[in-house]
Amino acid sequence: MMRYPWAAAFLIDALLVIVFSWIGLVQHHGGATLPALAETAWPFLVAMAIGWVVSLAWRAPAKPLRVGLPVWAITVAVGMVLRALAGGGTAAPFVIVAAVTLLLFLVGWRTVAALIRLRARRSSRRP
Repeated sequence: MMRYPWAAAFLIDALLVIVFSWIGLVQHHGGATLPALAETAWPFLVAMAIGWVVSLAWRAPAKPLRVGLPVWAITVAVGMVLRALAGGGTAAPFVIVAAVTLLLFLVGWRTVAALIRLRARRSSRRP
């Protein structure tokens, strides 16, 4: 068993935020350089970290509702504010796509993990 499961969950979230940023760059700019990726991802990475602190995510990092939803909501809301303050676009279609994609990513992996844990528990109870 992993000694610090919260660290793995934090890294999964960060990786998914970076993937979200990379997908956007590839779709809209035909590619992603490291500087462009950093410029696109940082507001959402900072917001995600804030979401972790606000939700006390390290206590139950894989809980979809208790942690996933608040981390997602803060990542989107604060990320958009930081992006706007940095001069990035926050057009309504972008906000919608970002919200849906990050919901699927940040809550989705936790939901899949919860379903796997539930199935494993049920299987271990069977004779």
